[in-house]
Amino acid sequence: MNPISAKSKIDLLRENLHRHNHNYYVLNSPEISDKEFDMMMKELEKLEKEFPEFSDPLSPTQRVGSDLTKGFEHVVHARPMMSLSNSYSIQEVDDWFERLRKALQGEKFNIVGELKFDGTSISITYKNGMLVRAVTRGDGTQGDDVTANVKTIRSIPLRLQPGDWPDEFEIRGEILMPWEVFEKINAERAYNEEPLFANPRNAASGTLKMQDSREVAKRHLDARFYYLLSDNLPYDNHYENMEAARGWGFKVSRNMELLNSLEDVNNFINYWDEHRKELPVATDGLVFKINSLRQQLNLGFTAKSPRWAIAFKFNPENACTQLRFVSFETGRMGIVTPVANLEPVLLSGTIVKRASLHNDDIIRELDIHEGDWLYVEKGGEIIPKITGVEISKRQENAAPIRFVSQCPVCGTPLVKTYGDAAWCCPNHYGCRPQITGKIEHFCARRMMDIDGIGEETAELLFDCGLVETIADLYDLTQEKLEKLDRVGEKTARRIIEGIEASKSVPFERVVYALSIPNVGETTAKRLAKSVKSMENMLSMSEAELTAIPDVGPVIAKCIYDYLRDPVCAGNIERLKAAGVQMKLSEDKMAPSGNALEGKTIVISGTFSHHSRDEYKDIIEREGAKNAGSISKKTSFVLAGENMGPAKREKCEKLGIPLVSEDEFLSMIGE
Repeated sequence: MNPISAKSKIDLLRENLHRHNHNYYVLNSPEISDKEFDMMMKELEKLEKEFPEFSDPLSPTQRVGSDLTKGFEHVVHARPMMSLSNSYSIQEVDDWFERLRKALQGEKFNIVGELKFDGTSISITYKNGMLVRAVTRGDGTQGDDVTANVKTIRSIPLRLQPGDWPDEFEIRGEILMPWEVFEKINAERAYNEEPLFANPRNAASGTLKMQDSREVAKRHLDARFYYLLSDNLPYDNHYENMEAARGWGFKVSRNMELLNSLEDVNNFINYWDEHRKELPVATDGLVFKINSLRQQLNLGFTAKSPRWAIAFKFNPENACTQLRFVSFETGRMGIVTPVANLEPVLLSGTIVKRASLHNDDIIRELDIHEGDWLYVEKGGEIIPKITGVEISKRQENAAPIRFVSQCPVCGTPLVKTYGDAAWCCPNHYGCRPQITGKIEHFCARRMMDIDGIGEETAELLFDCGLVETIADLYDLTQEKLEKLDRVGEKTARRIIEGIEASKSVPFERVVYALSIPNVGETTAKRLAKSVKSMENMLSMSEAELTAIPDVGPVIAKCIYDYLRDPVCAGNIERLKAAGVQMKLSEDKMAPSGNALEGKTIVISGTFSHHSRDEYKDIIEREGAKNAGSISKKTSFVLAGENMGPAKREKCEKLGIPLVSEDEFLSMIGE
């Protein structure tokens, strides 16, 4: 194909792919099959590779992202991105409405009601119908240039549909992670024993700030747009401008509504307080805006927010559903957890069927009886919580829920060894879920990273008698694995390769993988750094272990007893013989920095230069301690973007300093 024909074909393919992309991701009405779309995309990729002179950063092929995204440039907003004043009751919205009426001195006005999508704010600039820049809200005055990452979001147009759009304009909206995507990602993270995202907002925000836009593309983010700014807007009112933007290719909520009275506003609130549960994306309230741009201009702004708009925040979402039964489940460390199995109920976009009751004290405190109707709350968070009982619905003669006295799996009498609240099964080496849980934990990504061994495979290996302790993993062969049901040649090879590669896993991760009671990831790192080798740790007394930072007498006893248990000691010897790392690497033994010596630091928010895990490693490397929650002992909070308001409030209350990412890097000389 000659260059002229190629250019014509490339232009046609790009035009068609942009149109089909808009039909699928924005209009939700595809005209062609996924296969046909993929074939067109492959053809375009092939032509662009053959004729690189026709490359275009806005080509549909660029949606996949690049691995070249680095630190984000700070960009000053042409128009500040102010926050809205919040209201938490219909009365507060009514009061705002009355203030508008007085300020406009009897002039007629109408209100636009919108859903307040719970994502991360974005401002995108278009010139001549093409996306040129996308910037986060930041502090409202300036934000981060995340253009490369935004280009991967398929519901955001790279080129606009034909229309009367201004030559240059800014459109604002929310980057969202749909509930369905959120649940899948958290399921994967749970499987890999990674920290779960608290809610879709945090997930979307964290994703948008990732350094590799290829990874952003895999997260399937979405967007909704809610405000248009330009010196040359097509209409003099907000509602029609957003309808115009919809025609240009933007995903504008179909639930935006023009409201002509206070009664309309109140009805809008009452309707969405109930029906928001059915939405595919997270919302945390509603937004009301004066429709007329002239009236918006006349009403103006306070120091922090526009007078012509207000946000109405929903109360945490909850529902009342019936308890089917309480199950008691034994975990990896032997702790027995009661779980309320519920009649399915829709909360925050997902069906909730189960909620942890945590321990015996919670059951007693809530006074739960068989068949009770329970209040379940989610409030945008991932973990459903039982908050109360509807006593008026309690069945006559319903028996109170009693905690089991024996392990529900192996029947061993339970003991209390982890405090007054938790019951534990002491049969650590004969109780199936404890054994398989330890195998799964050992193989997980943050521990030994043995690919192919998750919960199901760990149970299969145990049930077949191949793996009864973690050391048995190193006796596996490909031939043994291939004889098992559901394990083919490729899976068997992957597992054996993973086991071999695990012999190079650093010592601190080996310590965490052993499932020593009360030794989590942070303590394992501290322990490994202090003892230097397994040989040293085995020779230490309880008093010596207690002297290690973050250990103390309780954890020291757990470590001491674990190392002297015949099964555990045997496992360690066999792991050592198999070639697993049993001492710190030379670079880890080298002296580290001490810029943060003795400090206790909490990390909160999202960051540009390093991931949260990298910052945790830096903090420990520089002699400080990571803490999960803010207290009087906190030296300072490393505060990234989107730090939660509750944490900020607690810092103010306790006088804890906030240190920005750049300030922190200066502290350590980076």
